Amino acid sequence: MIQFDTVFKRYPGGYDALKNISFHVADEEMVFLTGHSGAGKSTLLKLLTLIERPTRGQLIVNNKNLIRLPGWRVPYLRREIGVVFQDHRLLNDRTVFDNVALPLVVTGLHRRDIGRRVRAALDKVGLLSKENLMPIVLSGGEQQRVGIARAVVNKPNLLLADEPTGNLDEALSDEIIDLFHEFNQHGVTVLVATHDLRHIQRLRKRVLQLQNGELIFDSGVRS
Repeated sequence: MIQFDTVFKRYPGGYDALKNISFHVADEEMVFLTGHSGAGKSTLLKLLTLIERPTRGQLIVNNKNLIRLPGWRVPYLRREIGVVFQDHRLLNDRTVFDNVALPLVVTGLHRRDIGRRVRAALDKVGLLSKENLMPIVLSGGEQQRVGIARAVVNKPNLLLADEPTGNLDEALSDEIIDLFHEFNQHGVTVLVATHDLRHIQRLRKRVLQLQNGELIFDSGVRS
């Protein structure tokens, strides 16, 4: 599913955000990515969707070598990957339904199919009854669940989350992480970047730890 092989990411000016990163994530695995602020977690996730391109090394996602992937194929890659952000990035001038439907509208899906897929995604996150509301009237946890519904409406086989519980209290944070766990139990590969060690201890999933751009710990590797 995901394979990093001696991947580096250097920004202009010589700053190495990621250095010599190598690991493999199997199909249907759930992994937590952790590390201090500035460790390289967000950069790593950006490489997976080619928001940023690796400087060198080999990076494979869904059997595609991202180093060699031409620009015109990037939108098709992104349709296979669901992404959830900390700030959920909803459009406040559109309804919950329209926010979730946006990825499907972009792909040109038939309107009837859009309705069916959006309502199925909202049902999965417990918000089917709020499809006609505007995001501004929802709680923070509900807004984040709308973001998750939007991320999974395309039925991706890979789901990425960048600090998805950073703005939520403990109870809501548990609800969101449990949703990711549920998607994983239904066959979705999940990679969650988080500072919250409580979730890691609670779910006992594999952990990748970054420090100053380097991978210093992988609980999936046994000595």
